[in-house]
Amino acid sequence: MTTYTPKAGEIERAWHVVDAEGLVLGRLATEVANILRGKHKATYTPNIDTGDHVIIVNADKIVLTAGKADKKLVHRHSGYPGGLKSETYAHKLARKPEQAVMDSIRGMIPKTRLGRAQISKLKVYAGPTHPHAAQNPQPLEIEHARYRARA
Repeated sequence: MTTYTPKAGEIERAWHVVDAEGLVLGRLATEVANILRGKHKATYTPNIDTGDHVIIVNADKIVLTAGKADKKLVHRHSGYPGGLKSETYAHKLARKPEQAVMDSIRGMIPKTRLGRAQISKLKVYAGPTHPHAAQNPQPLEIEHARYRARA
């Protein structure tokens, strides 16, 4: 018996839209990374890009729990000596919310040619509108990622 491997023409890609208002950043990132990789499909193959397209709106209303927005730092390095720059997540979310969400999801995707192809199917927007209405995206509910304040 041979193992089934999907051909490039057999892969059907759907479009999903996620409203990130009130969602926790890490939980959203794991769910979206799985959809981009295609792990939610029965035809998932690790070496073939079988994932779907994902549109994230309201990225500026994302939540970090336990005060991580002010405590956790985001680092980047220019490649030159002394080129390390750090900022808090709160500052990065205020400055570039799309980039903060994109970097979190990119960290959960493989760092290969396949990963670069998968992350290119992600579109992130700070506001509630997006220009992909022609693709007829279906809403994707990620209710377990919704932030619930402890009473």
